[in-house]
Amino acid sequence: MRTSGILLHISSLPGNYGIGTYGKEAYRFVDFLNQTGTTYWQILPLGPTSYGDSPYQTFSAFANNPYFIDLDILVEEGLLLPHEIKATFHSPRYVEYDKMYEERFDVLKQAFHRFNKNDYGYQHFVFEQRQWLFDYALFMALKVYHKGAAWSTWSHDLRLRTHETIAYYQELLREDVEFYQFLQYKAYQQWFNLKAYANQRGVKFIGDMPIYISYDSSDVWANPRYFDLNADRVPNHVAGVPPDNFSADGQLWGNPLYNWDLLEQESFNWWVDRVYSATHLFDMIRIDHFIGFQNFFSIVYGEETAKHGEWKKGPGIKLFNVIKRRLGEVNIIAEDLGVVTEEVRKMLAETGFPGMKLLQFAFDSREESDYIPHLYHKNLIAYTGTHDNETTAQWFDKLPKNDLEYCLNYINHGSGSKTDSLIKSTLQCIADTAVIPMQDWLNLGAEARMNIPSTTGNNWKWRMLSSELSDALQEKIKTFTHLYGRAKSK
Repeated sequence: MRTSGILLHISSLPGNYGIGTYGKEAYRFVDFLNQTGTTYWQILPLGPTSYGDSPYQTFSAFANNPYFIDLDILVEEGLLLPHEIKATFHSPRYVEYDKMYEERFDVLKQAFHRFNKNDYGYQHFVFEQRQWLFDYALFMALKVYHKGAAWSTWSHDLRLRTHETIAYYQELLREDVEFYQFLQYKAYQQWFNLKAYANQRGVKFIGDMPIYISYDSSDVWANPRYFDLNADRVPNHVAGVPPDNFSADGQLWGNPLYNWDLLEQESFNWWVDRVYSATHLFDMIRIDHFIGFQNFFSIVYGEETAKHGEWKKGPGIKLFNVIKRRLGEVNIIAEDLGVVTEEVRKMLAETGFPGMKLLQFAFDSREESDYIPHLYHKNLIAYTGTHDNETTAQWFDKLPKNDLEYCLNYINHGSGSKTDSLIKSTLQCIADTAVIPMQDWLNLGAEARMNIPSTTGNNWKWRMLSSELSDALQEKIKTFTHLYGRAKSK
């Protein structure tokens, strides 16, 4: 069955309080998708963001971002009074993360103080998520106690989690720990209510799972044995990708690498738990940097660039055989962009997971690209571009003359919007699913780019305006979706 989706992160939704939430604008967007015949709403990782605001560098692999808790819903529940909401921001177009950090938790604490901690739903949630929740809540309470400092700078006993030290801080920070558990309960509750509403209308969520975990996270702090760390819990090696045509220094991500030997000895339990959790959150899971399971780039900790790293072997198909044996068939998209070797192709074929193709990568006038649509097969997810790419309008503006002529000839562009023509070619292709970023549907330029890889400080900010979700846009998407046989049945 041919389907389509729209890529729009929760943070990019419109709304009154500085960032998109699980509130009425999210429900409005579900209705919009339903009316256009769109099957999938693809989002970025939902974790609580850390320094740099990237959803790919979060404080937990399991936790949800408290910024996405809708304040109006808390008012409806009697946990907040309208005058207690403080949201100082200057533009509805961009998230101001510094303001969010300064203000939002004080507002949420007002709701926490009114909340009945004996609530059955809350108690059940705390028990059900005990495998990660308490470690995360204690970790966040400790970060506040240490004025935001990374856990690697805490005292030796705290870094190594000695029993006596953990017990001492559990008691000292009891209320703060409960506050962070409450935030997770509300974020999860609002997310699952939104997901149920969407699923009832035939709209499914594609969630995003980063392959790597942030070093400054509760996961690494609480489970150091699963990562390539020394006795003092400092990374031996970190993740990245080597130099290429886009970056002379490569990309130094800085995430600790996995201790794959130990994970395999324990039947990959930690990874199975992670995927299991994601299957409840989403209808389909996109695993970022999928090639890293076959070959991963290892850089000595302390290096300033990725120039001197080396390729090493990952667990390969063994991991996914265990996941399938334990969880059954899981709906996974393999983000297989990057250095795709024959080994990677073989692993992907053995999993049966669809890979990704980007039309923005397709038009090199010097040679035929693997991303050119006439080479596609059905078991693929096709995109114009993703959150890491330029918007398509920006991309067209910067495309070299020969490549531009090749592209426009290939997509049979005559007049009007070049972006619309590329969207049409993406929807027209043979791939089972085609996903279009909302910025492309809106034909926005550089001002709407979501992320420039290997940069920090000015990414993940773009938001859609409420007025942009217009009847005219709805009719255009509906027309395109039906034209290329991708409309879901009502």
